[in-house]
Amino acid sequence: MLTKTDKEQLRGTIFKHLDGIATATTAYSLYKKGILKSLLEQESVSLNELAKTFKANEGYLNVALRILCSQGWLVQELDNKKDSVSYSLNDVSKKAFELAPLYEEAVKLLNYSVNFPDERIGTDAFIALERIFNNYVNQFGLEVPDNNSLESQVLKHIEGCIVGPVIVLLGVNGLFHKYFMEASFTAEEYHKNPESFKKILDFFAHLGWFKKKKNTYQFTDEGLFFAKRASAYGVTVSYLPTFVKLDELIFGNPLILKNDNPEDTEKHVHREMNVWGSGGAHSTYFKVIDQVIIELFNKPIDEQPKGILDMGCGNGAFIQHIFDVIEHQTLRGKHLEEHPLLLVGADFNKAALKVTRANLIKADIWAKVIWGDIGRPDLLAKDLKEDYNIELRDLLNVRTFLDHNRIWEEPQNKTNRISTSSGAYAYRGKRISNNLVEDSLLEHLIKWKPYVERFGLLVIELHTLNPNLTAKNIGATAATAYDATHGYSDQYILEVDVFIKIAKEAGLFPDETYFSRFPDSELATVSINLLKG
Repeated sequence: MLTKTDKEQLRGTIFKHLDGIATATTAYSLYKKGILKSLLEQESVSLNELAKTFKANEGYLNVALRILCSQGWLVQELDNKKDSVSYSLNDVSKKAFELAPLYEEAVKLLNYSVNFPDERIGTDAFIALERIFNNYVNQFGLEVPDNNSLESQVLKHIEGCIVGPVIVLLGVNGLFHKYFMEASFTAEEYHKNPESFKKILDFFAHLGWFKKKKNTYQFTDEGLFFAKRASAYGVTVSYLPTFVKLDELIFGNPLILKNDNPEDTEKHVHREMNVWGSGGAHSTYFKVIDQVIIELFNKPIDEQPKGILDMGCGNGAFIQHIFDVIEHQTLRGKHLEEHPLLLVGADFNKAALKVTRANLIKADIWAKVIWGDIGRPDLLAKDLKEDYNIELRDLLNVRTFLDHNRIWEEPQNKTNRISTSSGAYAYRGKRISNNLVEDSLLEHLIKWKPYVERFGLLVIELHTLNPNLTAKNIGATAATAYDATHGYSDQYILEVDVFIKIAKEAGLFPDETYFSRFPDSELATVSINLLKG
């Protein structure tokens, strides 16, 4: 039986694994191009100068260097007043940079792993896995003085590159089904290539996740801990299509992963895996959301919203969940015949709309499913009124992890503000100043204000952390991975306090009753707010 301390340590391992996928790919790309060598020679250098010297895309180079800061390997010197960024060495930079070549095999492996969702683990991938397994078992020739050493950090990064994609593949494809989790099993029971698959199971046994007895394997308590949390790897691993293209993104064509047509399959992320991964975490946040929904829909009918609009409805799961809560746990649920609930799912992605529509029909839930752009609430309101005679302002607007993922728009009114954010932001390779990111969010929320003043905007949002704080809390946060996945894909996650500051400027004030953050500490990377005018 795992103790509370055991679980904290294992949770820390997951965070370090996620750090690894982001850091190994980033550091190795910078190493190959000579950036790390240049930093060691100059000790301190401006981002602008570094980008010019290496003909790099400044926005993505900034994201990359800030990732190294979050791992404690560099120091970010950000002056939002002058809109300048520099990076300087610290006590561990030299040693850390010398270890960067060790990421080579891990990065090569990820070029196979990125295809796991479509091709599973092919022969070449098994060969690459076996090679890296052997080197890992021998600690890549490193002497590791203790678990807090740089050597240990780098080995955990490599371990993350190995196990992350594999655990996601196995999680999606049933190895963590009760059948396997509750009894011993053989490789033959699961895989058509048992000899190769045994090597993966043997590696997991080396990590302490399985007990091996002759040809059978059984999960240990530690292994079960990871198996039950396989989805925690899903979001970061879903961005492997981005991580394996960092050389090109940072130093070549910044548009390599962009789609001209929004209906085309996304190139930068494996969306299905992303939805699977994020779904694992959502249950925690839904508990808070449920409280808001229950309270609102227990009020007298004339004080309730006429319904709910889920912007960025994805696969429709959130709408289904909300309907279920209202139907079974509220006063409104008892009066749906007389006071039907208007449910609207909106999404920019037309493929998502098809999936939502099919899922809601299957669940026997009546809902309007329409195209919508989070950046154009005016168009959404117009379409709802003209096509369905629904007023957007009569609905409770909800969304999960979406506002940071709006398409970048240059602010119309620049405020000359001095940002308090430490983030690194880019659009199509170009760096965007933190001052403009705050201005952009302000204008975005002001657009929504007329439609959410009465019933509010119920929003789950993702956030960044100051890299100094992240570096002091390695193994206690997934901030490095979040910054990488979102920074390289033109998404704009701000710190919790910065997000709330801007919401208030827009005239949208958090209802303190429902404010929650996860974790509930200075390391919060997720917040839930009911914003009202």
